[in-house]
Amino acid sequence: MSSSEIFATLEHYAHAYCAKDIDSLMSVFDTSDDISAIGTGADEICEGPTQVKELFLRNFKEAQANRFEWHWFHCSITGDSAVVAVTLTIHLEVHGNRLKVPLRWTVALRKKGNCWVWIHRHASTPASNQDDGQAYPDDRS
Repeated sequence: MSSSEIFATLEHYAHAYCAKDIDSLMSVFDTSDDISAIGTGADEICEGPTQVKELFLRNFKEAQANRFEWHWFHCSITGDSAVVAVTLTIHLEVHGNRLKVPLRWTVALRKKGNCWVWIHRHASTPASNQDDGQAYPDDRS
């Protein structure tokens, strides 16, 4: 078992996301109803393939992703389960504006046959009101 096989699922996701290919993107997830995703939006908490698919279709409507820039990658594999922690920057166009959005992901995977499939993906952005070296955000209101 190799972390490179697992990283390949992240690459597959990135290519499908940039292409707005929902079927290819959903193919990284387990086909069972036991999947979930948490996005960066306040309401982006979903479970089951229908809700997860709707989350990504909304993302596709709002922006065009052009590139995923991977930074840090850590993978822990135990038997048929794996957890990935990764930092990345997604390069987007939103309403004609180019954006670079720093993200942090945690992806939980399971081995299904010869493939690794996602059962959960959590995305977050670094706190803008918390400086390097601080454990908690400042009240900057």
